[in-house]
Amino acid sequence: MARSHWFSLLVALSCLVRALNASDGDADPVYRACLEHCEKTGCAGEKCFQHCKFSSDGKAIDGPWYLQEPLYLKWKQWDCHSDCRYHCMLAREEERSQAGHKPLKYHGKWPFQRVYGIQEPVSVALSALNLAIQFHGWVSFFILIYYKLPLRPNKKAFYEYTGLWHIYGLLSMNAWFWSAVFHCRDVELTEKLDYSSAVALLGFSLILAIMRAFNVRDEAARVMIAAPLIAFVTTHILYLNFYQLDYGLNMKVCIAMSIAQLLIWAIWAGLTHHPSRWKLWATVVGGGLAMLLEIYDFPPYWGYVDAHALWHATTIPLAYLWWSFVKDDAEFRTTTLLKKVK
Repeated sequence: MARSHWFSLLVALSCLVRALNASDGDADPVYRACLEHCEKTGCAGEKCFQHCKFSSDGKAIDGPWYLQEPLYLKWKQWDCHSDCRYHCMLAREEERSQAGHKPLKYHGKWPFQRVYGIQEPVSVALSALNLAIQFHGWVSFFILIYYKLPLRPNKKAFYEYTGLWHIYGLLSMNAWFWSAVFHCRDVELTEKLDYSSAVALLGFSLILAIMRAFNVRDEAARVMIAAPLIAFVTTHILYLNFYQLDYGLNMKVCIAMSIAQLLIWAIWAGLTHHPSRWKLWATVVGGGLAMLLEIYDFPPYWGYVDAHALWHATTIPLAYLWWSFVKDDAEFRTTTLLKKVK
């Protein structure tokens, strides 16, 4: 619950950062000259690409792209235009570094070093670790509910929020999977899937926050709360994918849902007497500190580790702690309900 609101705020900040696609490096005259030369000749400095000739608008001069590039590169979409951008960026940054200048962003991103075609290898690896932690947390929660805690006579769990946490776990794993894919290769499709997954998780986290904080157990009440929020989130995702990928609108939607969750959980954390509330507070404080990494953006060390990658690293222990709290909550609620039954 705590993780859902601070993760949501970071999603909102990420939306804001990604909206700023124009960068100082794009306007650098040396970089632009290199890019223009590469698209005409197929060479960026001493690095040349076979059959790589593109016009300034990105269209192939000597035939379609799929006849010019090897098939093994097609799935990554590292075409000539992308390779020209990448190698011109590296060449220019090498010159700037030797002159004592700080790195610049190019097309909204810091100059990262690719590894086997992977755009941001450290962020990919850490996203994969987050995915593994989410999977571990969800599976351990499943085992606790159905194999360690007592069940009702109809074999259903006493814990009223079991189904909601199952959905949360699946959405979290989905979001981290597409985060890894997006950091592997930033193209329109992976960007939309990453955005959509994050917004879906954000919307459901808000629903879960309302359900748990206000102890909503009646099915009719749950439907009344969830239906309009699901309709809103679904409409927003469809708008981003099929009408316009509006970064500004998406930022506003993310921030609005994040603030709503923050208020709900802050009030609930202050009022509850949950035996594991220290884990709740630890996640809140840790998430707040991790948020500074998204605000304080800096260029990648050694071309691999930037602020966003470090944020991915901080979410790993926080996610483990968060699922620990969820399991404690399940035990606490089950014990409470069993006492009432007796």
